[in-house]
Order: sequence, then structure tokens, then C-alpha cells
Amino acid sequence: MSAVKWRGAVSGSAIAILLLANANSAAADDDFGNGSQKPGGTHTSGDSDGKGNLSATAGAVVFDRSKNGSGDSSGPVTSSSGNWTPPACYYAPKYTPDELQKYLEPIWNAESTGPDWDQTQRDKYVNGGEAKDFNKDKTGQGYWWDSYVTPGREGDPGALKCTKGIFWVDKGEAPPADIPEAITPEMLAQLAYAEIRVPSTKVDLAPAGTTKVNLPTWAWLDTAKFKPVSVTASVPLLNVTATTTAEPVSLKIEPGTADAQTYPASGVCEFTGDHIGEAYAKGKAGETPPCGVKYLRSSGDGSYKLRATITWQIHWTGTGVPDARNLPDGTFGADQDVVVQEIQSINR
Repeated sequence: MSAVKWRGAVSGSAIAILLLANANSAAADDDFGNGSQKPGGTHTSGDSDGKGNLSATAGAVVFDRSKNGSGDSSGPVTSSSGNWTPPACYYAPKYTPDELQKYLEPIWNAESTGPDWDQTQRDKYVNGGEAKDFNKDKTGQGYWWDSYVTPGREGDPGALKCTKGIFWVDKGEAPPADIPEAITPEMLAQLAYAEIRVPSTKVDLAPAGTTKVNLPTWAWLDTAKFKPVSVTASVPLLNVTATTTAEPVSLKIEPGTADAQTYPASGVCEFTGDHIGEAYAKGKAGETPPCGVKYLRSSGDGSYKLRATITWQIHWTGTGVPDARNLPDGTFGADQDVVVQEIQSINR
């Protein structure tokens, strides 16, 4: 394993970049899943249960989704802190010397990019500007790094931040300090955040489906469906990894009308131990539910859209980061119809 070369004082993010220097010198030859992980091509493999929980993005970042949420009603969390998003682009190993040659020479030979640009590129990668003969004499000692765009973010302005040309990084060396988009454990954690899937938040209600005006409706969740979920992202070529975990912390009830009262008044029901709210039981009709809603007006011929939203606390650990660090909380909600009727009375 190569030693890290420190370049003066570094910030926390720079230290994270330098963690990449812990790459195993034999990582390029390792098998990951059912295929060899190499720069340049997309690698996909299934996990041991054959369900395809392991997959790669553009041949660099591999996701292990085996502990993620699943099912038809599951979905991605939305950051509760406004416009926070994982990185739209990043730099990571992409080519061996031979692979870079196979990628660039057809472009130059096509003469579609202009002779001046082609010659500049040849001077850079072949004639000794940054490398001679694509660094073939350093085969096995490092990789050519290039930019990747996060899937689904192709039209995102953030994807335009990665404008630096292809560059070489020796094994055991940190990428250039002037490239903040070079992959780090924290960036892997953020990419894993985007892969998190959590179950639907449909709540159990009593009375179910149809309730009465001024009758407290109890709400609760089957907490067996709401265990922590996690996704692990890694770059096998660098032996660097991060695991992002989401844990449910609260449920917010929005009745779908201003003519309603929630329990508690905030509408936010906290997870307590392994449950949230309390299942209704016979004999509790006169009690105030710990989590629920009371409608003050009939829904007429229609229904109210009750929305239940779970807040998930999200944190990560990774290479060189054994203690959990927080990422923005995420939310996931779902609507369900509630019919509210007037209580009918009989005059004798």
C-alpha cells in the first residue's frame, strides 16, 4: 500500500480526499460480484440472492441496495432542507493507459474536433505535455480520472461544474487539490442518499375509511415496516466506501382540511421505541388518541385527502469516518381518502 503524501495543512474535506490514498494496490484486479471491476465500462452484478441488489454507475461507483426499502409502494426520500441535492457530477478513475488510447485516438482520427485541438490533445497525452504514450510505462500504477454525471442529473446545471480534462492519479496519491469534485467518502454517502428507498406511509385508522364529525380518529403505523434502511456506495478501484442509513423519527398528520383538529396539536407524532401512535382497542372511544385527528365538518359527497409524512433521520459512515455524520433529514409522504359523515340522530 502506497504512503499518503500530505501537502501542508488540510481541511476536513481535503482529509476525506486523501482517504482515497488508502486504495489497495491490487484493487484493479479484484473481482466484485460476478465480474471484474475495471475503469472505463459499466459493471453490473447480482448479489448472492440473485435479485440484482448490486449495480454500478458508469463503471466507477457501485451500490449495494440489499438493505434498502423495497416494494411497489416504496419511494425516494426528499431532503427536508430545501434545495439540497447529492452531487450532479464527480471525478473518479475511468481509464487505464490502453483504455484512454482506445477512447481518444478514434476521436482524433475522425478529425471532427479540428486539427489544433487534436494536436493539443496529442501533445498533452502522447508527446509529454502531461504524459508520454498515455503513461503506458505506468500501467498498473494508477488511473486516468475523468468526470461522471450522476444518472438522472444530465440536465442539471450542477453537472456543468466538472469541466477539467482527463488527468492522471498515481495509486496512493490524492487527486489534485484544485478539483473539489474528486470523489470522497462523503460524496459517496451523498450519492447513496439518492438511492435510499423507504416504505409507503399509509397509516392505520380507527374508524377506518369512514369516520364521523367530532369523533376522534386514531392513527398508528405498523412499525415492522419502518425499520432503518441503508445503501452502501463504493469505488472498488480505490477501496473506498460509505454507507448511508435512514431511520424513521416522526410522523406528521395533515388532515386535508382546516376544519380539523390533530393529536397532538402539532400533528407530529414521535416514534416511541418500536411504535408510533397506538392501535385503537375496544373501550377507548372516550379517550384522546396519542396520534390522530378529529374532523369538525363533513366531507359531503367527497372525501378529505389525509396526508401522512414520515421524517427520516439520515446519517453515514465510511472509509476513515467510523462515527456517524449527519446528512439532511428526508421525508416521504402518501395521501389516503377519509370520508367524514355527520352523526345521524333520530327524533322520537
